[in-house]
Order: sequence, then C-alpha cells, then structure tokens
Amino acid sequence: MGGGLSRGGRGVILRIASSAGQTNPPVQAIVEDTEVGPAQGEEATRRMRRRRNFPRRNRRDRSAPADRSERPLPHQPPPAPPGELYDVEGAVELMRDGSGFLRSAKTCYLPTHNDPFIAQQILRKWHMRDGAWIIGKAAVTAGGRGNGKPRLQEIETINSKPPEKHLELPEFRQLTSLDPEERMILETTPEELSMRAVDLITPIGRGQRGLIVSPPKAGKTLLLKAISLAVSANYPEIKQMILLVDERPEEVTDMRRSVKGEVIASSADGSAAEHVKVAEMAIEKAKRWAEYGEDVLILLDSLTRLGRAYNNETRGSGKILSGGIESTALQHPKRLFGAARNIEEGGSLTILGTVLVDTGSRMDDVIFEEFKGTGNMELILDRRLAERRIFPAIDITRSGTRKEEKLYEKEEMESIHLLRRAFSKMDPMSAMEKLLERLQKTPTNKDFLASIRQAAGRG
Repeated sequence: MGGGLSRGGRGVILRIASSAGQTNPPVQAIVEDTEVGPAQGEEATRRMRRRRNFPRRNRRDRSAPADRSERPLPHQPPPAPPGELYDVEGAVELMRDGSGFLRSAKTCYLPTHNDPFIAQQILRKWHMRDGAWIIGKAAVTAGGRGNGKPRLQEIETINSKPPEKHLELPEFRQLTSLDPEERMILETTPEELSMRAVDLITPIGRGQRGLIVSPPKAGKTLLLKAISLAVSANYPEIKQMILLVDERPEEVTDMRRSVKGEVIASSADGSAAEHVKVAEMAIEKAKRWAEYGEDVLILLDSLTRLGRAYNNETRGSGKILSGGIESTALQHPKRLFGAARNIEEGGSLTILGTVLVDTGSRMDDVIFEEFKGTGNMELILDRRLAERRIFPAIDITRSGTRKEEKLYEKEEMESIHLLRRAFSKMDPMSAMEKLLERLQKTPTNKDFLASIRQAAGRG
C-alpha cells in the first residue's frame, strides 16, 4: 500500500486506509494523491480557522471567578499536632454516605478544612441528627485515608446534656404542636415606645410564626434589633439566633455589635448555595434545642432573599411560574418557616421572618403571597410612616396576631378591643401618631390599658 502527497494549491486531503489481506487490519492514516484546487484549499483553510476561533459553549470561563460553593477551601494549618486531643464544639452536618462533620459557629456553619470528621459508627450509636450541638474531643489523624485531617474522638455532651439523654428524645416532627399560649412581653422601659406598641398591636407568644411585612426603608432592621434586645433583657434564658440571608456585609457587622444573640449570616457576596446551607443549619440547630425543651427565637431577615436563593438553586427542575419562580422553589423555605411551633411536651421554636414588598420585583410579590397564609402573626410596616419619621412605622389596622385572646388577660383583651375599634376609624398615620402620643403619657402598658377602660367607664 502506498500513498503520496500532491498539493494542487494550499489544501491537503487525508484518507483513512487499512492494510489489505488482514482480518482486523490496523488502521493507519495515509495521505492520498488527490488533486486539490487553489479555491478549494483556501476554503478549507478558512473553515479550519473559523473552527479554531469559535468559542466553546457550555464550558466555564476559566478567567471568571468560580462560584463560592465550588471553590476549594483555603489552606489552614492543623489545629493540633497529629494524635493530640483538643477541644471542639459545633453543629453536626450529616453527609449522604452516612458520615458527618462538625461545623463551627465561627464560620456560620460553612465547611472548612479543619472541621472534624464524624464516623458513621458514632452517628449511628447516638442517633445523631443535623444541627445537634456537640462538645467533645478531636485529634488530627496520621496516616491512612484521613492523613492530616481532624476526626471526632470523644463526645462529652450533646446540646449540653449527657449523650445518653439524646437516645431518649423523640424527633421534632413527632412532637405535638399547640397554639402559642405564653406571651413574650417586649416592654422594657417607658421610653422604649416601639416595643410597647408591638406588645399592644401584635403580641408575640412562644412558638409564634410571624411575618414582618416591610417595603424598603421602613425600619425593619431597627425593629428586629429592638425585639432582640428586649428578649435578651426580659428572657435571658431564651436562645436567640439572628439569621441574616444575603445581607449587606456592613449590616452583618452592625447587627453583631448591637445584639447579644448569636448572629448567623450569609452576606451578599456569598453564593445561593451558601445562603441555603446557612439557613438550613440554623433551623436544624434550633430544632435540636427545642427537642430538649428549650425556648428558641429566630429572627430571620429575610424570607424573600431566602426564597430567591432557593429559586437559584432549583433552576431547571420544574415549571416556571409568574415572576420567574420555579414551581418547587418555595417548598423548602416554607418548610423552614413552618418549623416554628409551641410544643406540648415542652419547649418552643419562635420564628419572626421579614418579607419584602413594593420592591418593583414581581418575584418578591410572588414570594410574599406564598408566605402570606403560613404565619399566625403579621406585622405590616408602612413606608409613609417611616418617611415622616414615625417609628415603629406599623399599620395598626392591618397588623395582628391570630388567637391573641390566648396571650392576653381578660381585662387586657377588653382594652385591646376598645383600642382597635377606635383606631379602625383612623388612617394608619393618624392612628400610630395617636397611639405613641398616649403611650408617652403613661409609664407602662398596664397603666395605658387601665386608662382606656376607665375612659370607657369599665375601670
């Protein structure tokens, strides 16, 4: 078999041929004598150039920054010499293969290289669940598959109790849910009118599932801070978490410096996967504390941004609804918000989440409508009041708590009914101004309600 090269211009044609007489002949490339005209050769060259310069689709741009959830974790020095035990604490995150890791509160429960690995045997032995808070001992392994990686060696406590106690606990979904019956009084000082107003308009009980509906610049962040500080002052035994999702970094810093509760944040420079991970770990941690009979409060800012993050994470998985929302995207944030409840066996999980309205985004409106019927308390903020520097900018007639009679004493309930009847005839601005004016004249809400009954001839 032979072959030659003939150039009839600038083109060369390659042919594939095989050796004759072989059953399975080796394939070899040969150059066959073929005449190629000048025009044909130039056209082939142009096609090759176009093919080389054509951008490859569906490939990541190597010059663009990778998504943070896909980036390799930065190198960190080992926390201790190999084989030496050291103290660890953190929340459990279970993996699909049955193993787990201990995530640190310092990193808002996002993964790092120094997170201790938890073997399947330990997790199965203690019936471990996501979010369980472990204090124990770990050691950096030397040799083997986990060379240089920390592994959990001992468990001292689970949620501040002996590990054996964990085996006796029912799962969160098996606990009996009740209406909130014990009110958290937010009133602290006579001058703190915002919390006194919230106590009168939208009482908050242990186990409340509340929505704070707010347009931009209506004071929702200030309101969350005030609620957190009031709960810290009046109920230091309540475990607080302030969960900030897709928040501006400077707002995260300000919140950490302003409140006493644990601030768990995923700032705006993070990925949607990080927002989702942080929120899920925070809720699971709160559920584990509630299983132990603790009262937990989560202030979530905001459910709207959490819904956006889930929507980005579930793109391409289902039908697109109005506003660009995936049909299944909001199932997960609704499940997290729905975890709030008063537990008959003891303990409670209270979640107050903000939702954004009047942003000009159809997606935000759809998210609000989805959450609208899931709460049992709604506190509506009005931007017109905020623009007139009336704080809190609460729309009294549209705000309220379901079954509020379970949270007030009988005499208090009578005064609240009289108050609402009077405010129902006023516009939101006049009603709030009148309420704040009356509150300034009385040192406590108890005195204020007594004055209402007295004015109505029922004192």
